[in-house]
Amino acid sequence: MDAMKRKYRVTIAYDGTGYSGWQYQDNAVGVQQVVEEALAYLEGGPVRVFGSSRTDAGVHAKGFVAHFHLTKPIPPRNLVRAMNSRLPDAVRILRASYAPEGFDARLSAKGKEYRYHVYQAEIMPPHLAPYWTFCHRPLDLAAMRRAASFFVGRHDFVSFAANPDRELESTVRTVFSFDVRKAGPRYTFVVRGDGFLYKQVRSMAGFLISVGKGGERPEAVKELLDAAAPRTARVETAPARGLFLWKVFYGNRGAKMV
Repeated sequence: MDAMKRKYRVTIAYDGTGYSGWQYQDNAVGVQQVVEEALAYLEGGPVRVFGSSRTDAGVHAKGFVAHFHLTKPIPPRNLVRAMNSRLPDAVRILRASYAPEGFDARLSAKGKEYRYHVYQAEIMPPHLAPYWTFCHRPLDLAAMRRAASFFVGRHDFVSFAANPDRELESTVRTVFSFDVRKAGPRYTFVVRGDGFLYKQVRSMAGFLISVGKGGERPEAVKELLDAAAPRTARVETAPARGLFLWKVFYGNRGAKMV
C-alpha cells in the first residue's frame, strides 16, 4: 500500500427507499455509488469503498460500516462534514476515524444486529410507511417470542434464505439473540448473529409474522431448521422497507451482548 495513503473507517446511515441496496447494480443506483462519488470529488480521483455487508433494495441502515483509502490528508472530523456536504439527504456519514491497515469492514466484523419493524393497527400512519411493515391483523406476542427463541443457536438456515445466485461455503450461521419487542402498535424484531444469509432476516421476520397471525405454530421454526431443506413458499420474505441494519460489531466484545 502506498505510504501516502491512509485508511479510514466510517459509519453510515441511509434511507434505502430510493436505492437498489448498498452494492452497485447495472441498472439502478446503490448507496455505494453515491458514497464513492462524494469521495472521488474530495480525493480528485476514484476511491473504492468496501462495505460491511450487502443490503437488498429498499433496506435501510443505521450503523453500516465501510472502509477506504485516501491520499488527501483529511482529518476524520472534517471528512464527515465534507462527505455529508456532497451526499444526498438520504445518506449520512455519522462517524469517521482512521483505521489500522489490518481492518476490513466485512472480514473484521464479529457480528451484526438487524431490526425489523412491524406496525399493527387498522390504519398505517403515512409517515411511517417507508420504514414499517403494515399488518392490520392482531399479532400474538407470546407466540412470536417463542418462535424467535428457536432461531437462537447455531443452525443450518437454508430453509430461511433465498438463493443468492452464487456458491456458498456453508448455510450454517449462529444467532446470538432474537428478541420481539412491543410498544403500542409497534413490534420490533431484534436479531443478532455472526452473519446472515441472503434474505435470511426478512425470511425469519416473515415467518414470525405468520406465527403471530396464527398461520404457523412457534414450534414450526424448529421443525424447519431441523429439516434443513431449501426454502419453500411456506416461508414468506417480509417486505424490505421494515428492515434496518442496526449495528456491526467488531473486536471481542459486543456481538453477544443484548
